[in-house]
Amino acid sequence: MATMSAALAISLPSLTRVAVASTPSASSRIKRATQFRCCADSSSQEQEISGAPPAPPLDKSARSPPSSLLGISTSTWSAGVAGLGFLETGYLTYLKLTGSEAFCPITGAGCGDVLDSDYSVVFGIPLPIVGLVAYGLVTALSLQKNGKDLLQGSDDLDVRLILLLVATSMATASVYFLYILSTKFIGVSCSYCLLSAFLSFTLLFIRVKDIGFERIQKFAGIQLAVAVIIALALTNSYSSATTQLKGTDDFVLQPYETEISTESSPFAIALAKHLHSIGAKMYGAFWCSHCNEQKQMFGHEATKILDYVECFPNGAGKGKKMTAECAAAGLEGFPTWFINGKILSGDQELEVLAEASGFVGEGTEQPKGISQN
Repeated sequence: MATMSAALAISLPSLTRVAVASTPSASSRIKRATQFRCCADSSSQEQEISGAPPAPPLDKSARSPPSSLLGISTSTWSAGVAGLGFLETGYLTYLKLTGSEAFCPITGAGCGDVLDSDYSVVFGIPLPIVGLVAYGLVTALSLQKNGKDLLQGSDDLDVRLILLLVATSMATASVYFLYILSTKFIGVSCSYCLLSAFLSFTLLFIRVKDIGFERIQKFAGIQLAVAVIIALALTNSYSSATTQLKGTDDFVLQPYETEISTESSPFAIALAKHLHSIGAKMYGAFWCSHCNEQKQMFGHEATKILDYVECFPNGAGKGKKMTAECAAAGLEGFPTWFINGKILSGDQELEVLAEASGFVGEGTEQPKGISQN
């Protein structure tokens, strides 16, 4: 049959030339037949001639074998990891919407401090809901790539690219939140935050493994642009966010003055005058125990000389925010010293402050009775 088809294809031009030379009517018929054959698909011509049934359409996903990790396809890994994140954020969403207390068996009450802070909301939307949508999207796309037709009309390359960009966004947000956790919540940990960050980084690794380390370079520019956009959006959202004491969402803590019971030494008074003369500032909060300890180190007289900035002059708690000056300073905790362009976090020994400010006491000596706890 194939030989006959080839013979017909070879002899057709000669027959056409003979027909053209014979009669005009035959020429027009042959021209119409030739025009029809030019517009028709070559595969359909062969199938029509051979009488074979039409071949099924090719599956785009079958053109390249799926990548795997430890013998399991990357799409299955992606769906499983994203599904775990979907369950975690679903639980946190339930807590956020119902106002329930989070169960934190590992890190204790500090976990609730993070989940109930201003940093748990992005542009007015609870962060767990954002995570729920992101993990749900990754799960659906991963199942789609794994052969489950959940999203009709989606191309394999489009799905892989979307998964890569979503994983990049989630990993960037996780890096940002880990920075917030380490700077705004010093000494506090959050098991749910760490788990979500681990899942986000794992998803990004799976996406890179799926596309390949060589081909991933083609999308590096898009990934960088997405990461910058996410970082800028989060920075804009948290520009006025503040950390609060646990449980202060329900009441207002009125400001109060702490009595300074210690007497100032000549060294402390001279150091305070020097700090004042060079424009050094101490940022603190009335409820901060370390701020009180720092004042006790200087003593009653020297504390009055210091340039102390109270970040919560109107109180702390529900509806109370730190002052614009403190928010613009980007404080990482209390107290925070700004001395000659240097930033010192936490209460400091007077000798450390003297060295940082370039103070040399003449005829004064630092007492050894008061030390930093």
